[in-house]
Amino acid sequence: MMDKWAIPNAVAMTLLRVVSGLMLFQAGGNKFFGWLGGMPGGGTPPVGSQIWIGAWLELVCGGLMMLGLLTRPAAFLMSGTMAVAYFQFHQPQGLWPGQNGGVPAVMLCFACLALFAYGPGPYSLDSLIFRNRSKEETS
Repeated sequence: MMDKWAIPNAVAMTLLRVVSGLMLFQAGGNKFFGWLGGMPGGGTPPVGSQIWIGAWLELVCGGLMMLGLLTRPAAFLMSGTMAVAYFQFHQPQGLWPGQNGGVPAVMLCFACLALFAYGPGPYSLDSLIFRNRSKEETS
């Protein structure tokens, strides 16, 4: 018998993963390609700078998370990246996230931490690949 919460939980994890990945992906695209108005002041981050590295991580890990591919490592990396972003760029502007503009960084940090802990859910490439591998191993 299937748990009555299995499908709602699967849908919720999928939505958390896809939306979090999309937010990260568009933040990286914003910095590199000027999507949605680009970076404040225009331009792109200098190659090799922390913002440049963060933007690449947002693009790559956000894309992986949306697909549900290598979700746990991508989410773990982004959770740490968002924590660093918060403490380095937002927290010096004020004590509270609502005061210093850091609410998105905090929310993404903890959403990624949850994805790392609970995994991508059954509607992901990770799940599809793992399911196929386990079938091959038992055959």
